[in-house]
Amino acid sequence: MRFPSYTETEELKRTWTDKFVRVKAGLHRYERFAGKIGRVVTVNFGGQAIVDFADGAWYDIPALAEYLEEVLDEDAKGKYDATANSAQKLPARQG
Repeated sequence: MRFPSYTETEELKRTWTDKFVRVKAGLHRYERFAGKIGRVVTVNFGGQAIVDFADGAWYDIPALAEYLEEVLDEDAKGKYDATANSAQKLPARQG
């Protein structure tokens, strides 16, 4: 994947930010995310979606349709727990 321009990065941000996603099947490098639903926090200037799978960490995955597929909000309900991580203004787990 080539490094995107500023304009391309902004377009990727508009397309993917705050969307529920699933990593497409068949990508060996991302097998550990199989069946998991995550939320795209943002897209960085390298064109990588920063995805939160509600496991306490964020992951860089290329913000391309070849890697990610959008999940409808109705399908994500019950499968993504936004309170299970630190990607919120006032996390409940902060101690």
